[in-house]
Amino acid sequence: MLTPREAWSRLEPHLHPIDRAEPVATAEALGRVLAEDTRAPADLPHFARSAMDGYAVRAEDTHGATEGLPAYLKVIGEIAMGKPAELKLSPGEAALIHTGGMLALGADAVVMVENTRGVDASMIEVVRPTAKGENVIQVGEDMAKGDALLPRGSLLRPQDIGSLLSLGMTKVLVFQKVSVALIPTGDELVPPEGEPGPGQIRNTNVFALAALAAKAGATPVVMDIVRDNYESLKATAQKALELADIVVFSAGSSVSTRDMTARVIDSLGKPGVLVHGVSLRPGKPTILAAVGRKPVFGLPGNPASAMITFGIFVTPSIYRLSGCSQSPLRYAVKARLTRNIPSATGREDYVPVKIEEKNGEMFADPVFGKSNLLFAMIRADGLAKVPLDKAGMTAGELVEITLF
Repeated sequence: MLTPREAWSRLEPHLHPIDRAEPVATAEALGRVLAEDTRAPADLPHFARSAMDGYAVRAEDTHGATEGLPAYLKVIGEIAMGKPAELKLSPGEAALIHTGGMLALGADAVVMVENTRGVDASMIEVVRPTAKGENVIQVGEDMAKGDALLPRGSLLRPQDIGSLLSLGMTKVLVFQKVSVALIPTGDELVPPEGEPGPGQIRNTNVFALAALAAKAGATPVVMDIVRDNYESLKATAQKALELADIVVFSAGSSVSTRDMTARVIDSLGKPGVLVHGVSLRPGKPTILAAVGRKPVFGLPGNPASAMITFGIFVTPSIYRLSGCSQSPLRYAVKARLTRNIPSATGREDYVPVKIEEKNGEMFADPVFGKSNLLFAMIRADGLAKVPLDKAGMTAGELVEITLF
C-alpha cells in the first residue's frame, strides 16, 4: 500500500499538458486556462480621473485651509460623466466632479465633498488642504501599456475577465478543455431511467463523476455500460483512449476474481498500471495508470469512494493536463468535532461531515456510513481528513474540513 502522496508521485511524471489552444470570447472564458502570456495593450485608465465625489482643484489653492480659515474657491461648472473635461481651471477656481469623472484641465487634485462647505451657488469653502495628486487616479496607475497581466497557465477568475475586458481584450487564447472518458462497468448496472430488477442497481456513479469532471473544467464523455467481459471492456477502453485525454473506469478496481480493470489497462500500452492500492479509506483499491501520455484511473464502485478518490487524484490531473500552473484551490474551514472518528495509523481517512455554527464557533458532526452509501455524501457539507499519523480523532478536537 502506498500513501496518497506516494501514489501521486508515481503518477505525476506521466501528466503532460495537452498543449492544444483555441481563441474564445473573454466574456465566456471563466475557468479556462490561458495559453499565452498577456500584456496590457493600453494604459488603464487612459485619462486622469477622480477617485471621489468632490471638486477638481489646483492643490496649491487649498494649502493652509482650515475649519477656521477656509480657502474660498469659485465653482465654474460641473464635469459631465462620460465626456471629455472641457472646463479649464484658473487660480482660485474649482469644478464639481463625480467618481470616475475626467479631471478638469489645469486641475491636479480632488477635494472630497466632505471637506467643503457651500457658500452660494458659485462659491465653496475648502476646510482641509489637498495635496497634489490626492484622490486622483493617474493615467496608467492601474495598468500601464506593456505591463504583464496574466501569465500562461493562469486559471481565469471573474476579476480576470473584468480586467481583460476593461482593456478591450475581447478574445483570449486558452487551452482546449481536457476531455475525460468515464466507463461504467458491471453486470448489475441498468441505465438511470431503467427499473432495476433483483440484484441490479442504477448506473449513477458515472454521472456524479461526470459532474465532478465538469466542475474541474473538463468535458466529460460518458461511455455506455460495459458488462464484466474482458474483450468488451478492452474494446471500450481503446475507444475511450481515442476519444479522450483521460480515461476513468468506474468500478472494477477491487481485488476479486472478476476484476479485469488492471489487466485491461496493462494490455493497452506502456507504462500501464503504476499503482494498485492506496492507503486510503474509502478508496483503498484505486488504480493509477498511464497509457502513453494519457492517465488512466480505476476508481472503486462505491459512490463515496469514487467521488473522494476522483477529487484526490483525477481533479488535480485535469488541472495539470489543462496547462494550469496553479493547484486547484480547496476551500477549507476549521471546525470542532462533535464525535470521535476512529481510524488507524498509516492510513488517510476521509469522513463526510455536516457543519453547524453555534455561538460563533464551527462544529463538524461526522456523517458515518459505509462507502457504498451515497446519501451520506448528500447530507454532508464537506470531508474531514484524518492524517496518516493519527489513530483517529476525538470529540472536541479541531479538524480541517474540505468543503464540497
